[in-house]
Amino acid sequence: MSIHPQHLQQLASNLRTRRSVLAGAAGAGIAAAMNGMAVNAQTPVASPSAGTPPSGTPTAEAASYKTVPQVFASDWNFDFLIALGFTYERGADIGECFAVAAQIEDGNYESWVTAWLAMADRLNGIAQTAESAGHAVSASEAYLRASTYYNTAQWFTLGTSQPDRITEVWTQHKNAFEGFLRNGAYPMEVLEIPYQDDSRIPAYAILVDDSNEPRPWVILTNGSDGGYPESWAAGAAAALRRGYNALIYVGPGQNAMLFEDKVYFIADWETVVTPIVDYLLTRTDVDPDKLVLTGVSQGGYWAPRAAAFEQRLAAVVADPGVMQVWQSWASNMPPGVIEGLFNTTGAEQEQIAKELDEGLAEYAAHDPALAFQVAFRTYPYGTNVLSDALLQAKAMDLTDVARDITIPIMILDPEGEQFWPGEPQQLYNAVSSENKVLAKFTAAEGADLHCQPKAIGLRNQVVFDWLDEVLGTVGRATSGG
Repeated sequence: MSIHPQHLQQLASNLRTRRSVLAGAAGAGIAAAMNGMAVNAQTPVASPSAGTPPSGTPTAEAASYKTVPQVFASDWNFDFLIALGFTYERGADIGECFAVAAQIEDGNYESWVTAWLAMADRLNGIAQTAESAGHAVSASEAYLRASTYYNTAQWFTLGTSQPDRITEVWTQHKNAFEGFLRNGAYPMEVLEIPYQDDSRIPAYAILVDDSNEPRPWVILTNGSDGGYPESWAAGAAAALRRGYNALIYVGPGQNAMLFEDKVYFIADWETVVTPIVDYLLTRTDVDPDKLVLTGVSQGGYWAPRAAAFEQRLAAVVADPGVMQVWQSWASNMPPGVIEGLFNTTGAEQEQIAKELDEGLAEYAAHDPALAFQVAFRTYPYGTNVLSDALLQAKAMDLTDVARDITIPIMILDPEGEQFWPGEPQQLYNAVSSENKVLAKFTAAEGADLHCQPKAIGLRNQVVFDWLDEVLGTVGRATSGG
């Protein structure tokens, strides 16, 4: 099979924006890409009752984006919304975000990184001064915002003239997050949970209080490139306010395991979650019947994958549900490339991979942004070759194991899902759980787009109301938040 040069040109175009290797609207930004979609603003769906799928069908290609402010014309608009959405949990401030945006030249990686780093450094300095003066609340809040801004800068560091500082910027984000926890209202522990081959799973245990009372725990799984503030906003903060302890951990290819340990993505995520469960069950502040696993973004594959094997979990949440990680890559590949790469073996597969990689390299040599995107998306797989990463992503597939998921599961399905459209419904149909919920979120609620970045409050309300019902707990307010 030969790959036509026109197809390679299409591939190059489709790889130019952040996250577009893994899916989404490629090349033209959210606004332009979504203009061609049918408009179908659904009636807002109320929080579903456990075990009952909400009415309606997936509408991944039918969404109104009137609720999306256009700060950037490119797909950077979505990245900006992620940071802006963290304001709900004090992970950002509106004025700071817009002040940064005003300094950014759309599409210029240097300006993006420089602007976010400047704001992060400013907040980090404020936090350090406040901490030294004993102003713990001010220090904690400033550290959290600094952590968000460092991580937002880190996304595009590989596209700048100093790509090697990506680990330095990531470390600044981690240190600021630890400053937030250290000065915060909740007791916390920095953990290293034993993993394979004498390695470790880095984690933070964040506790409602120091009473040692057995409580439900939420184990938070991040996505392919989310930082620690994302885990805080997408569950940890909401859990603590409701009386759940929270465990923020990172697995292979994520955060500390990627940047510090050089351990890369794997498909069999149960090998990560099982040691975590083993560890938690040794603690006296754990209710062993109330362990919950959540996953956001690509974690919407990893968490259900683990739940298919780890029966000691009480419930699992996938946001969104992801059946096949590679499908998001396929949506941006030229016709026939994925089929040819996946459905052949030996010399034929090697030839297809060679043509794909050489053609891509030819375009990337004249397009630094394209070169950056390929490097950024392949790095967590431990390679710099797209075909290698694609073949690894192929293994991230729930088709043969979804039926083994029998515990209660909530699957989130936002309108206008850019990366895995339709897959939440597929996962819902495939699992064997008697208690399963497909929770739809709509543009009319302001809760459209991947991981509902503009509606964190609604997202967490739906998730934790359901968890309270499944676990038989009362989401009582706590004083820490």
